[in-house]
Amino acid sequence: MITAQLPVSGWHQMIGEPTIADAILDRIIHNAHRIELKGDSMRRKSVKPALTQTGNPEILTQDA
Repeated sequence: MITAQLPVSGWHQMIGEPTIADAILDRIIHNAHRIELKGDSMRRKSVKPALTQTGNPEILTQDA
């Protein structure tokens, strides 16, 4: 299994040498099953509001 953050279309430029890039990609990509992920990164965490902010549904208020 090979994973990369660089799309296959950018591999030639990253490897630099066209002959070597072709040889590597021919062997790797020929019978490969490729899965290209799209969308926003799951590493980006949304900022959760602090518990003290008004309008936060997680805060339960009790009328005295």
